[in-house]
Amino acid sequence: MLKTYHVLSLFGFAAVAAALVGCSKEQAPAPPAAVEEEVSVSEVSPSDLTDAMAELSEADRAAALAQKVCPVSGETLGEMGAPIKVTVKGRDVFLCCPSCQEKLEADPDKYLAKLDAK
Repeated sequence: MLKTYHVLSLFGFAAVAAALVGCSKEQAPAPPAAVEEEVSVSEVSPSDLTDAMAELSEADRAAALAQKVCPVSGETLGEMGAPIKVTVKGRDVFLCCPSCQEKLEADPDKYLAKLDAK
C-alpha cells in the first residue's frame, strides 16, 4: 500500500511539473509553411481569439495579428489570452504569455531574427 502511494505521488508530481512548464520550453522553429498550417488547425475558436485580441488597442491588435506567432514558444498569439507587448531593442514584440518575456529579453537578437525570417 505504501509503495503504491509513493508511485502515485511521483506521477502526480510529474503531472504538476509538466503543467507548470507550459510554454517555457523552447521549441525548434518551424518553417513558415508549417507555422501557417499550425495556425489553420488550431483548436482555438475564432471567437476566443477575437475576445483575447479585443483586449488590445486597435493598433496593437493589428500588429499582433500581423505577427501571428510568439517568437519564443511558437504558439499562435491569442491562444493563451491577450498577447503581451514587450519592447526590445526599440521594437515591439508580442508574446503568448509572461513566461516568454525573460527568454526574449535574455537573447533578443535570436528571437527578433525569427520574426524577421518570416
